[in-house]
Order: sequence, then structure tokens, then C-alpha cells
Amino acid sequence: MRIAKWKIELVNRLRDEIVKSRVVGVVGIRGIPSTQMMRIRKSLRGKAKLIVARNNLIKRALEEAAKDKKEINRLVNHVADQCGLIFTDNDAFDLYSFINKTKTKAPAKGGEKAPEDIIIYEGPTPFKPGPIVGELQKAGIPAAIEGGKIVIKKTITYVKAGEVITPEKAGVLAKLGITPITVGLELRAAYEDGVIYSTDVLAIDIDAYEKSVISCASSAFNLAMNIGYVCRETAEPLIAIAHQRAMNLAMNANIITPETVDRIIAKAYSQMLALAAQIPDALDDELRALAHAKGADAPQVEAKEEAKKDEEEKKKAEEKKVSEEEAAAGLSALFG
Repeated sequence: MRIAKWKIELVNRLRDEIVKSRVVGVVGIRGIPSTQMMRIRKSLRGKAKLIVARNNLIKRALEEAAKDKKEINRLVNHVADQCGLIFTDNDAFDLYSFINKTKTKAPAKGGEKAPEDIIIYEGPTPFKPGPIVGELQKAGIPAAIEGGKIVIKKTITYVKAGEVITPEKAGVLAKLGITPITVGLELRAAYEDGVIYSTDVLAIDIDAYEKSVISCASSAFNLAMNIGYVCRETAEPLIAIAHQRAMNLAMNANIITPETVDRIIAKAYSQMLALAAQIPDALDDELRALAHAKGADAPQVEAKEEAKKDEEEKKKAEEKKVSEEEAAAGLSALFG
């Protein structure tokens, strides 16, 4: 049997796109109006390419591409009903997120399954009193006339999730401006680097995932610091802590080193003057003068120390603010 030339050309085109693309996805297209499909194709420009073909041709192209791209033929299991192939050089998660953003709400025509509970809420409607109040009541909606308007008396679940929307109910929903049907491409599975990703894997909350990663990184850093685990991120702060502890130990034990000698001498000198102030009768003229000078300078020194302390606290607060801003900027850059 002779195979039509256009079929061969289409299979070859699909195979070439499959082989050269980083990510290949199978998308469902059932129920998408032509105008919506045109908008979807327009939104895909520069980001992805969509090719719709007969299922047998898509399957044949996937089998042919498997010679150059391992495991790609496993996408055949997701080729059913009305579908097409989508190609992109972005990762599979970006593709899933982008496809979801192209979806829009549309009125039901009748015969569709409700994707979720369709709820009609209590409150006024835009309708003026007329025959429509009877239509709503006949359709099972608690409608009444109040204050010159038709109102819904109480909130009801009009169609439960999974139930078929009848043409009659679809007409009522359309009149009330309720659009329960989501229209758009349905990504069934995506291939990337030898792995087939199903939609339940791709459907992650990016914001929640980002917060989780940040929390885990913070917890890991705190754990590493507390147990003294040295790595690229903890080496510098751990060394700073160890240096500070070593300095404190050396100062308290009066261990003379090039770093402590000046401080220890200053401490000893200060202690000497403090002791001299307590026993003025045992002092010679030189020590008495030094002790007197220290006592006279004490209020000024304390005032200067207090001012210096306030300045240091202010500087630390500013450094902390800058550090937090830099951290926020770094996380923003990390997650795009």
C-alpha cells in the first residue's frame, strides 16, 4: 500500500523536532475552540512549538526518534484522544507552568464533566423581574424577587465535581455568567534527558518549594555551625568564632602572645590603678597622681565609652539591614 507523501514528510518533521528539542511533551487539545487555539499558538511564539497530527503519525515519529533519543518512545503511552506534540528548550517544569498560564475559563455547552463543584452563591443577580425568575426556579435555583431585582436566596452546589453538566444547566450557568470549564492545552507528560515526567510530578507550587529550600538551607547552616562542621559556607564564621574564643581564653589565662600582649598590659595597668585608688595611703606621689587622674577622667571616659557603644550598635544595625537586603537579593537571583 502506497503511503501518502504528506504523511512521510510530517513524520520526518516530527522526528527531527523530537531529536533536536530539549523537552518534548504530549498535550491534549480536545474542546479547544479554533479562536482559542490561535491565541495559544501566538502565546507560544519564541517559547515553544506546537504540532498537531494524527495519533498514528505521532506514535510513528516517536518510535523513529527513539533510535537517537533513548526512552522517548515511552511517550507513546500518553498519545490518545485528540493531542499534539509540544517542543521547547526550557525545562519541563517551566513548560508545565507556562501551559497552565495559557488556560482560560469558558462557559459550559452541555455534556462536559464538572472539573470541580459548581457553586451558585447567595446574592443579587443582574436580572430585572421577569420570566427568567421562573426559569431559574424551574432549574432548581432558589430565586426570588426582592427590591426590584432577582436574587438568589441561598448558596447551593449546582453541579458536583465529576458530574455531567446537562445542556439545561449549562444554559442557566451561561445566563448567570458562570464559566466552569477550563480551556487550554493539557500537558499529559513531558520528556527531558531520558526521563518521562508525569503531570503530578510537574505540578509543584514554585513559591512553596522556594520557601522550603530556603528553610532547609538555613537549618543546614545552623546545624553545621552548631556541630562545627567545616565547609565553604561555614569556614569563615567558624574561624571567627574560634578566634574570638581563643582570644577570650588567652586574656582570661593571661597567656602572652603577639595578639594579647598589649591587651594584657593594658588590663594589668588598669587593675593597678583601680587597686591604687582603694589604698591611697600606701601610694607614692607618682601613683597618687595617676590614680587621681584616672578618677577625674572616669566620668569623661564613661561618657565616651557610652557614646562609642551607641555608635557601634547603630553601625551593627545598619550592617544587619544591608546584609538582609543582600541576602534577599541573592535569593531573588537564585530563583529568578
